[in-house]
Amino acid sequence: MNRTRALAAMLCVVAFAACDENAVQVIAGPAATARVKFFNFGVGAPGVNFYANTTKMTAISSTTGVESTTGVVYGGVGSGGFYSSIEPGAYSLTGKIAATVDKDLVIATIPGTIENGKAYSVFLSGLYNGGTKTSDGFIVEDDFPADIDYAVAHVRFVNGIFNAAPLQLIATTTTAPTLVDTIGGVIAYKSAGAFEAVVPGVYNLTTRFAGAGTNAPARTNVSFVAGRVYTIGARGDITVVSTTLTNRPFLDNTANR
Repeated sequence: MNRTRALAAMLCVVAFAACDENAVQVIAGPAATARVKFFNFGVGAPGVNFYANTTKMTAISSTTGVESTTGVVYGGVGSGGFYSSIEPGAYSLTGKIAATVDKDLVIATIPGTIENGKAYSVFLSGLYNGGTKTSDGFIVEDDFPADIDYAVAHVRFVNGIFNAAPLQLIATTTTAPTLVDTIGGVIAYKSAGAFEAVVPGVYNLTTRFAGAGTNAPARTNVSFVAGRVYTIGARGDITVVSTTLTNRPFLDNTANR
């Protein structure tokens, strides 16, 4: 009986402590079971913060502790390239202007359903319309192998060039014996190929239009490390022939794991 009364008293103390306005809230719990990362591939788009419904998923802090007005700029990936955890469900994924002018104006809305235990990449894409202040966007699943294979690397190709015909990624080793690896099929805009195993090493990457013998966007000396997983994303304006302009066709390399 005494033990029962002591337990009851202790529970009362806990209950009152939880109700006290100065009580410490316990927020520990299981992490969200899905993951997402965000890219700004919108040609000419301003820096943005990405949101899932009303929850801000990316932001940059300044040295003063105040949120930066830079946001995720063109060619950038949010959160330093790391995934953010997110609960499964249907979302309205948006890019909102980070600058003081037009602060939090939505320039792209991407609907997406996030499934339990899966990973996703969200891309702001297309050509930014300065008049309507809108851009395009899409979401793809990052369906890389769950188990780590230290004998190979895994690579896939995402086509984020809004005005390009479907492209295919070709990887060629920089050292002898030369290995040529066609990674995935021909990928249309807003689409992603499957993650494929490649021999670890340093590669020159090229893309080609279906049936074409000449190269489209290319990139040299890209390292694929054993056990890692990579996304090669094409961005830019396919009509630009300059090798220095920001909006030129370009192959982006981001590690998924």
